[in-house]
Amino acid sequence: MKRAAFYVRVSTVDQHPETQLRELREYAQRRGLSVAQEREYVDHGFGGAKARRPALDRMLEDARRRHFDVLLVWSCDRLARSTRHFLQVIDELDSCDVQFVSLREAFDTSGALGRAFLGIVAVLGEMERALLIERVRSGMARARAEGRRIGRARLDVNREQVIHDRRSGMSLTQVAKKHGISRAFVCRLMKEASANPDVLVPPLAGSVPEQANAAGAAQ
Repeated sequence: MKRAAFYVRVSTVDQHPETQLRELREYAQRRGLSVAQEREYVDHGFGGAKARRPALDRMLEDARRRHFDVLLVWSCDRLARSTRHFLQVIDELDSCDVQFVSLREAFDTSGALGRAFLGIVAVLGEMERALLIERVRSGMARARAEGRRIGRARLDVNREQVIHDRRSGMSLTQVAKKHGISRAFVCRLMKEASANPDVLVPPLAGSVPEQANAAGAAQ
């Protein structure tokens, strides 16, 4: 019985690798492949453009040690997004006599035709990623041209004024709109102010405390 291993990758921490693992386990069972639990390599929250990933590095090291005979992935783009990195991994697996199988594309490297198709799929995956990046850049350029803010909140925000406005009874939306910042940034400033009660927010010109102090000094 051939020994199999799974490699699974999800790009964000809120995605669930179990979706891919379930299909891989079902495939291995149908093909009569044995998979030990320690041979399920999962990179959680790693983009495909990163060549170095903890589980990927561990999987390749185990491949060199001949710990498994077949590597199963849910899709080719789970392994790598760039053609160069993808082919490097495939070449290394081949040098270790490890067969590569991708479920979604129904490809394996047991023959020359499989290797040829995998190279084509890798090229298309890299092209798709390049097009996605170009679309994002175009969207950002359009947003800038329309005067919309992109990225983090401005650093020149008058934090004391923001806190004062919120404490005076203005809603989150009103404060955010007045200062050109997000509601989340307003909440963050308020939490910081509450967490540091020793740091007093100085009264603003014309505020009630300042007027009271001025009246007392006049007396």
